[in-house]
Amino acid sequence: MRICGRLSLLTAVCALALAVGLSGQALASPSAGALTGAGAAAKAAGGGWSPLRVGAPLDRHERSVLEGIASDTWKFYADDVDPNTHLPLDNLGPGDVRGSYTSAANVGVYLWAVVAAHDLKLISRQRADSLVTSTLDEVSTLKRFDGFLYQWYDTDNGNVLANPGQGDCTGTTPEETDNCWFVSAVDNGWYASGLIEVRQALPELAGLAGRLLAPMDFSIFYDNRAQTDCNTNASLPDNPPTGQQYGGYYVDQGPAGYHNGALYSDPRISMYIGMGMHQMPGDVWWRSWRVEPPKQCATDPDFSAQGQWPTPGFWHVYTDPQSGKKFNVWEGHYVYPGTSLKFVPTFSGGMFEGLMANLVVPETEWGTHSFGLNDVHWAQVQVKYATQVLHYPVWGISPSSTADDTGGYSGFGVAGLALPSNEGLAQCTTCATETTVSPHASAIALPILPQQAYANLQALRTLYPGIYTADGGFYDAVNPETGSIGHRRLVLDQSMIMAGLDDALNHDALQRRFASDPLSWAAHLYLSIERMSIG
Repeated sequence: MRICGRLSLLTAVCALALAVGLSGQALASPSAGALTGAGAAAKAAGGGWSPLRVGAPLDRHERSVLEGIASDTWKFYADDVDPNTHLPLDNLGPGDVRGSYTSAANVGVYLWAVVAAHDLKLISRQRADSLVTSTLDEVSTLKRFDGFLYQWYDTDNGNVLANPGQGDCTGTTPEETDNCWFVSAVDNGWYASGLIEVRQALPELAGLAGRLLAPMDFSIFYDNRAQTDCNTNASLPDNPPTGQQYGGYYVDQGPAGYHNGALYSDPRISMYIGMGMHQMPGDVWWRSWRVEPPKQCATDPDFSAQGQWPTPGFWHVYTDPQSGKKFNVWEGHYVYPGTSLKFVPTFSGGMFEGLMANLVVPETEWGTHSFGLNDVHWAQVQVKYATQVLHYPVWGISPSSTADDTGGYSGFGVAGLALPSNEGLAQCTTCATETTVSPHASAIALPILPQQAYANLQALRTLYPGIYTADGGFYDAVNPETGSIGHRRLVLDQSMIMAGLDDALNHDALQRRFASDPLSWAAHLYLSIERMSIG
């Protein structure tokens, strides 16, 4: 039995020219009073760049405070990166505990962090080049499958691991569906995003990054079996939703037995890249679900057990701008109880499921009627629920370490567990708990809700002073009711903090670099043409 990787776990839950045909009502533009652009400075730096934001921009004092957080957070990596293999460890703490293993996602987001550290003037260009080169030179020696990284690696020696703590893989022939032979779609999407950031931010390393990216063929994650006019294909075993992305691939055995059907969750990063590399068709975008749809055919699954049912929305016929094929898409949404706030939920309610992609893919710039607008709404849902329903003094519920020193990790999220039945806030209402706040959830909201996110980071430090130290920044988790802290730092979450700070302080630097890469065309195209029902 495979133990899921951290990101794979959250989305699969280990078990499971533009010719656009638009039917239905027109959607209004975002309210100018509610959503503001990045301001004159960002426009000057970004050539008219004006992503969706809510609230006033950061002032000089607030920027200085965040720059200090970035400086302290960057110190974490001096201890985290193995001095011999130059691979980032998954986690440090509590105490002297070292999580001497890593993943494709960890490598990718570490590359973000190095780029961010250079942007933030914490390291020189020469130092950034040296750090990235050392890591990517090591990555080039690791056992890979067509360029893809396996689920786990031992940071002491670079060998593939079955699972953390279970020892290195020793088999030479793929025989079992375990992590020795598994490559994750979402984790490798984050790895690829790191390579893209490197080749745009450090063009002298573009050749190295490009050579590692080139062999990766994301088509192995695409379910290319016959599609029907139904939500699923009942003529195939298990009635699968063909045209979607598989959660992963077992080398020489075939795709994992589950799909990443919820489009508004972190696996969309690999769809953006797979389409951008011309390895996945636009079908994967339209056949994935915004919310689990109502039946189109009698054989379709019954999705009435999701967080809200029936879901408001409408069927919308799109003509794919590449193939010309027509797709009937359920543009459904949830509504935050007692308000008119409409949003497309993540699968299990985690903040980073929704906002992590926007750290690099300019969703709030390109998707002002689709996922960019939804990023804003999802951040607002998180704030409202944690502060108004749970009555926490801080917000930001996202998969993280547990708020204790057991070294655990759990899928925390805003699922709406304190709300009445059928008013859930996530598609899966049994996949997460709501007892823990993680600072990374505020940092990744900085580019969207700058004032609220800044205030929340400051509240975390004021109310729970033990959550922060100058030699690594925030610890990963706090129980906002008891004040219990998990004295552990994850390279994934620290790197999201670095990325959020870089985007917030440097006019969306990581987003703009992704936008300048040739393979960003697909994200731009599909985000721009979709009109969701959330406006």
